[in-house]
Amino acid sequence: MSDTTTSPLQYRFDGPEDAPVLILGPSLGTTWHMWDRQVPELAKQWRVFRFDLPGHGGAPAYPAGSVADLSTRLLTTLDGLGVQRFGYAGCALGGAVGIELALRHPERVASLALIAASPRFGTADEFRQRGVIVRTNGLDPIARTSPDRWFTGGFAAAQPAITEWAVQMVRTTDPGCYIAACEALASFDVRSELARIGVPTLVLVGSDDQVTGPAEARTLVAGIPDARLAVVPGASHLVPVEQPAAVTDLLVRHFSTAWQPAFDSTTGQMAAIVASPVKPVLSAAPPQPAPRAEIAPAAVEPQAMGRPDPYDAGLKVRREVLGDAHVDRALAQADEFSGDFQELITRYAWGEIWDRPGLDRRSRSCVTLTALVAGGHLEELAFHVRAALRNGLTPAEIKEVLLQAAVYCGVPAANSAFKVAQQVIREETTPTE
Repeated sequence: MSDTTTSPLQYRFDGPEDAPVLILGPSLGTTWHMWDRQVPELAKQWRVFRFDLPGHGGAPAYPAGSVADLSTRLLTTLDGLGVQRFGYAGCALGGAVGIELALRHPERVASLALIAASPRFGTADEFRQRGVIVRTNGLDPIARTSPDRWFTGGFAAAQPAITEWAVQMVRTTDPGCYIAACEALASFDVRSELARIGVPTLVLVGSDDQVTGPAEARTLVAGIPDARLAVVPGASHLVPVEQPAAVTDLLVRHFSTAWQPAFDSTTGQMAAIVASPVKPVLSAAPPQPAPRAEIAPAAVEPQAMGRPDPYDAGLKVRREVLGDAHVDRALAQADEFSGDFQELITRYAWGEIWDRPGLDRRSRSCVTLTALVAGGHLEELAFHVRAALRNGLTPAEIKEVLLQAAVYCGVPAANSAFKVAQQVIREETTPTE
């Protein structure tokens, strides 16, 4: 186990020490035990490496706020163990780590399996909203509803012990690390980069997955040049737990037949890829063939040259702070009369001021709330109370800001501000069942 701030990943090995390494990456809110049913079979051929996300399963609670950070910590841990090349299978957030590795460190990845994964997980607003709920209410509301997201109704009813195990996994996760992982998923978007993945890839999904379902899986298969699709019938999001035998069989078949040799520095090329006969679809159960998906290259967006336009940085920050839905509405309502104003605030308020490194976003939210109270700008105050919650302020801290404003901006102004803030906080922090 690694316990430093640069490599805080908890891990374990199973299988022969001299076998090729196969890494199994977990989903948000789970531990390495989600792979328990796969390990006995996989460990016959591979040295199986499992890891826990920061703050999960008792791992050191050093939050990682991006998928790139998680992949870097994983590589640092592997470097310390002398592991240079490996196969990788990851579920959901673990799958995002696999995509990141295949894009940024292709020389390390011999073969890839993406389970319940997506090039973009929902919307940024959804995950940042989940972070607000956890920051305010703790993990219990998320834990209680996890089985609904992870399993089909029939499985949850028939397997109460596994359902309770799932709830307890989430409950015992460090809240700060869970929130950081939500932020990592919120900012993850590699839709324009899929065509650059050159690793043999299996995309595996449960037929009843309502979180990252077959549609997201087909997007991956369409974008990754050497990818095949497997749809597992009767499974939801946590498919390795719900249909362990089918997943194990698919992983064994994939990693046994599609393992890319190491880069040859003497020739500057990869050796020939050993792969199974071309099959556009792998079937988890022959009587129920999986749907087909076309394989097509994804367009790669050109990289900007020189110093980025403050507008681009501003739009990114504006979306992160106020949310995609709010920004999309504001931009959609802009016309010839108001369009220049929207460009001005995006470029200068958000690109030049909010993006400055001198204050963190929590501090900028405190300043902004106070200024809006002083000016009596209640509509803008509502937007920025939501933003303050997303930036990490708790309801108790927002209350303290408004109490401070009452002294220096006046009681009537603070009275109106409390009414607005109370309503927004109630809307944003009430868990949805």
